[in-house]
Amino acid sequence: MDRRIFLSGAIALCAAPALSRESVRLRDLYNKDLSFTDYALANEGLEVEISGFMAPPLKAESDFFVLTTRPMAICPFCDSEADWPNDILAVYAGDIVTIVPFNVSIIVRGKLELGTYRDAQFGFVSRVRLRNASYYRV
Repeated sequence: MDRRIFLSGAIALCAAPALSRESVRLRDLYNKDLSFTDYALANEGLEVEISGFMAPPLKAESDFFVLTTRPMAICPFCDSEADWPNDILAVYAGDIVTIVPFNVSIIVRGKLELGTYRDAQFGFVSRVRLRNASYYRV
């Protein structure tokens, strides 16, 4: 086999997952009755990309933030899963979060987790979240 053909095939295989990955919106995670969509269930435990806006953080120098569907000047902190809105997502980054202005669109990539979880540090209750997340401005 010609080395150039082999290398071009290997590069194509490595690039294919990155090229096929598309960013989804928070509304793609919930049905109208707040149950999880087929997309959310099929991608649980997998790395996904979700677009939105970074809400102001609950605490400075944290590895946590909330992703919202629209810019919010204050963080939508929830008391229970019954109050959990379908337009926010808890995001846990691997490192301290560098704040992005609340009105700048971002893409967040991380491992999708479903189910009720109460954050021990903040008391924040989430139904869906991303773990080991990274993010960038759009």
